[in-house]
Amino acid sequence: MKTHYQILIIGGGNAGISSASQLLIKNKSLEIGIVDPAEKHYYQPAWTLVGGGTFDINKTERSEASVIPKGTTWIQQAVSTFEPDQNQVSLTDGTKLTYDYLIVAPGIQLDWYKIKGAKESLGANGVTSNYMFNMAPYTFEASKRVKKGGTALFTAPNTPIKCGGAPQKIMYLLSDNFTKRGIINDVNVHFYSGGGIIFGVKKYAEALQKVVDRYGIHTHWKHNLVEVDGPNHKAIFQDEHGNLVEEIFDMIHITPPQSAPDFIKKSPLAVLDSTSGKNPCIGEDHIPKDYLGWVDVNKFTLQHNRYANIFSFGDVASTPNAKTGAAIRKQAPVAVENILHLINGGTLDAKYNGYGSCPLVTGYGKLILAEFDYDNNPMETFPFNQAKERWSMYQLKKYVLPWLYWNKILKGTA
Repeated sequence: MKTHYQILIIGGGNAGISSASQLLIKNKSLEIGIVDPAEKHYYQPAWTLVGGGTFDINKTERSEASVIPKGTTWIQQAVSTFEPDQNQVSLTDGTKLTYDYLIVAPGIQLDWYKIKGAKESLGANGVTSNYMFNMAPYTFEASKRVKKGGTALFTAPNTPIKCGGAPQKIMYLLSDNFTKRGIINDVNVHFYSGGGIIFGVKKYAEALQKVVDRYGIHTHWKHNLVEVDGPNHKAIFQDEHGNLVEEIFDMIHITPPQSAPDFIKKSPLAVLDSTSGKNPCIGEDHIPKDYLGWVDVNKFTLQHNRYANIFSFGDVASTPNAKTGAAIRKQAPVAVENILHLINGGTLDAKYNGYGSCPLVTGYGKLILAEFDYDNNPMETFPFNQAKERWSMYQLKKYVLPWLYWNKILKGTA
């Protein structure tokens, strides 16, 4: 097996595949390796619709082999360690790969261990999460457990997560389902969030508050889910003062805390502690529970802050934007252009402005399309008010974006 690549990409998800495709479009002679152990590739944005009972889960899954760009080499292994001073990556099977340039895009890690009993409770007693392929269909089944007088809980952690609006989207969809079933006025819907506001952009926050009011949803801010007891239908939350709040549920949709994968946290690529100036994992036997360990990059150029030939974007990067596929679509061309500039002896001319997009499903056939930059300024694509719920934008979410993903984005042409 070839062990040196001009460009080595860690991660075969949206970021890794789309950037590889774009690089080859620009220069088909590049020697590119893609490291990812996965057998399957998923279109995760549709899992919200799956959980709402309106999308086929099988249409969100394809083989990883089918999306690997022709002209690249797929190394179906996992990374063990990074040795950036030697331009080297070690794999879990002992193989060592070297590179001229490295793109680090392995995605994000679901930290179920931070919620006692949560992972063990999934898939029964109304405990579910759209953040897992095999759980998204159960979300809709769990919603059927909710009858008049019942309680449905929806949670969001205080960490950054992929698709920050997802915890709310499924709540709105199922609240609309309860409305269609004629029970919404007799159901207790609660949103427990580790954050302090409904949305970071005022324009969309005001629109979402109207949706919350319409469904009669009870909101609880600065509350993190800390324990789930499935058999007893009990959830325990901790508020910002350390007080515990107990809720009995018929169903609970959990959004787990998230962070960089452990192999990133333990590497020289991760952000350094602001106090000590060191990586708190290196030389230690454990990972601090509150250390998120994102790859340390310049938020505009996406170049690593300490290693000039390393770039990172997507969910694993330290960029302070929403972690969405839409962000990746704007980040990938920046990373690609800057790497090609460096290869050709140029400078980092391309800049990422923090663009993110969140198609906020607010019911069946209803969607608010939020688009914004680093400063939470709206950056809307269409010539109308996107804070208004629209049927057309729901069709975009359900039909257009999945097609665009499989046929254009992964192939580097959108």
